[in-house]
Amino acid sequence: MYQFKSRVRFSECNAKAQITVPALVNYFQDCCTFQSEDLGIGLDYLQENHVAWMLSSWQIEVKRYPHLGENIIINTWPYDFKGFYGYRNFTMQDEDGNVIAFANSIWIFIDTKSGRPQKVSDKMLSAYSFDEPYQMEKSGRKMKLPDQMEGKETFPVQKFHIDTNHHVNNEKYIEMALEYVKEQAKVESIQVEYKKAAVLGDIIYPYVWENGEKVIVALSDERQKPYAIVEFGIC
Repeated sequence: MYQFKSRVRFSECNAKAQITVPALVNYFQDCCTFQSEDLGIGLDYLQENHVAWMLSSWQIEVKRYPHLGENIIINTWPYDFKGFYGYRNFTMQDEDGNVIAFANSIWIFIDTKSGRPQKVSDKMLSAYSFDEPYQMEKSGRKMKLPDQMEGKETFPVQKFHIDTNHHVNNEKYIEMALEYVKEQAKVESIQVEYKKAAVLGDIIYPYVWENGEKVIVALSDERQKPYAIVEFGIC
């Protein structure tokens, strides 16, 4: 297991002085990035070898949102590699060791020259140590869209959405989709299926469905083909 400690910053908080959903997701993303960097298989290694890990799906469950100034511990560990798939868990703990958020994620190892998945390399297999999967009820990787969804105003992908892979960062899709969750709603779970990468200048066509317990957002192209599907469990 890999971990790092932090403290909830003012810049990561909402109007209630609680950590925001995007900030929580970024802690998880940063944790696995730090692990890869520390193992010598981080960004430079991936770019030099023309490979990358592409996130296929998230399932994130939030028990409570930590407050401004609170000390937190973020943990991550891979628990399996199968073919070109990698499986990784995350937890966020308070300073007493209580788990306050946890996640499952599925990744795809790709050849960046061809854009095609490839079998996880021996270098990756030897670098990582595996732990048991976190005990949680896992949802399916594939998400089904409701039949009737309401189209919303389109918007372009902008420079601040783009990461080192030159496409929209995984967290940014969640941040985009949050715009369609009512301000008073509390997000208790997030599920995301990433379908294809949006790049600078693409136009996002949002489609939204909600029923008081869930908000489902398809962030799509002009043909209504999703870049990502995001589902929030709310209360």
